[in-house]
Amino acid sequence: MSFLKQFLLNVLRPEEVKDRRPSSFESLSEDELEAHMRICQYGEFRLTEAVRPSYDLRVTPVQGYRFDKYRDEQNKVDVPVLMASASSEILFDLLLDSLDPLGCDVDAVLETSHTQQGGHRDLYREHIDLPVLKSVLYDYEEMLLNDGCTGLAVINPETPQEVQFDEHKLLIYYGEPLEAFEDVLRSHGLRPVEGLRFITEAEHVHSSRDEFRRQFEELKTHLGIDGWDD
Repeated sequence: MSFLKQFLLNVLRPEEVKDRRPSSFESLSEDELEAHMRICQYGEFRLTEAVRPSYDLRVTPVQGYRFDKYRDEQNKVDVPVLMASASSEILFDLLLDSLDPLGCDVDAVLETSHTQQGGHRDLYREHIDLPVLKSVLYDYEEMLLNDGCTGLAVINPETPQEVQFDEHKLLIYYGEPLEAFEDVLRSHGLRPVEGLRFITEAEHVHSSRDEFRRQFEELKTHLGIDGWDD
């Protein structure tokens, strides 16, 4: 199997994408693919290493946010959602500041697809002091930003509200009220963008490294999370 075919098999996740047109990667040479993966900036927006858009740029990454809703089928209610995309140079600070409205006692969830084919696993840690959590996250900034197989969610189950930093390095805020989270986004220079589309809404590829997988295991241990190990 060629490098290109193995690459597509490993990191292209068609089950995530609503757009079912033929893959823009299939006809590429390995040189073209490598050149595309080296592109880390579109206009003023800088990507992390975690994800790249389709070769034909069905969605071009931009900075901004939009309001949406999530349908909770179990409880038959619509949950307000705020979704944001931020350039990599401000992304980690934005993530940490976004946790403050949740309060001091939170639950943390590590999301991993390192060993999952077509899915991911959630690993829970209940009742952690937010300052302690932030201190631990600081030590794993590079991995959290650049590993396309790692995500994080921080939850206040009493509210309930949630901040999700997913594998695509999008910030997604659930629950009510959302105004405090919007204030954080605005304080970092983000603005609402009409018709904003995210990289998840078209073909894209994830990227990871063995070193990030090892660091994920370390982070899991430091957070006192038991569960999946390989």
